[in-house]
Amino acid sequence: MERRSLAFSVFIHMAALLLAAVILAPLVWLFVMSISPAADLSAKPLRWWPQTVDFSRYALLLSTVANSAGAAFTASLRNSLLVSGMATAAAIALAIPAGWAVSRTPTVGWSLSLVIATYMLPPVALAVPLYMGLSALGLLNTVFGLALVYLTILAPFTTWLMKSGFDTIPREIESAAMIDGAGLWQTLRIITLPLAAPVMATSALFAFLLAWDEFFYALLFTSDQRAKTLTVAIADLAGGRVSDYGLIATAGVLAALPPVLIGFLMQRALISGLTSGGVKG
Repeated sequence: MERRSLAFSVFIHMAALLLAAVILAPLVWLFVMSISPAADLSAKPLRWWPQTVDFSRYALLLSTVANSAGAAFTASLRNSLLVSGMATAAAIALAIPAGWAVSRTPTVGWSLSLVIATYMLPPVALAVPLYMGLSALGLLNTVFGLALVYLTILAPFTTWLMKSGFDTIPREIESAAMIDGAGLWQTLRIITLPLAAPVMATSALFAFLLAWDEFFYALLFTSDQRAKTLTVAIADLAGGRVSDYGLIATAGVLAALPPVLIGFLMQRALISGLTSGGVKG
C-alpha cells in the first residue's frame, strides 16, 4: 500500500508539473520575446534566450507622449478597464436579483433557458441590429456603448452562474429569517448574499475575463482612441506589412497583467465558488 501511495503521489506531482509547463510555456515565451532584440527573433536557428535583454518596448508602450504608440496603448488599456469594469458591475447587479428569482421560482426557469439559447447565435448575426441600435442612440465609438453591448453577453452568463449558486443555499434558511421578522431585502442582504459571495466573485471574475478578451464587437463598434480596447489595439500592431513581433509580445504581456492580478486577489473566492457548485448546471 505504501508503494502504491508513493507511486500515486509521484504521478500526481509529475502530472501537475506537466500541466504547469503546458500552461506557463507560452507565457514565458511571450515574455522572452518581449525582451529580445529584433535580430534574435528573426535569427536562424532561433535563439531561445536573447543575447542582450531589452526592456525598451515596455517604456515605449507605457509612455504618454502624444500621437505615439504608447499613447494609443495606454488609452486602449484605460478603455478596456472601463468597459470591462462597467459591464461586469452591471451584469452582476442584474444577475443577483434575476438569478435569485429564477432559483426560487422554478416555474419560470424556461425564461433563463431561452435567454441562454441566444449564445447559440454567432456574434455576426447580432452585429447589424446592435450596430443600428447604437447608432440610433448615438453610442457608436463610446466606452458606454461598448459596455452596453458587452452587458448583453455577460448578463445571461452571470445570471446562470448566480442561479446555480443560489440553488445550493437551502430555502429553509431564508424562510427561518422571514419567520423571525426579517423582510425580503433584509433576508437577501444579511443571509443570502453573504452565503453566495464566493459565487458572486466567481461570476464577476469570469464576466471580467470575457469582456476583457472580447474582440469582434470591439472591432466593429470602435474606430479611434476614444473607445478602442486592448484587443483591437494589439491587432493594429500586427496589421502592418512589417510587424514588430517583440512589440506585439510586450503588448500581450501588459494586457495579461490586469486579469492575472485580479485572479490572484480573488483566488480564494474563486476556488470556493467553483467547489460550492457555482458552475453546475
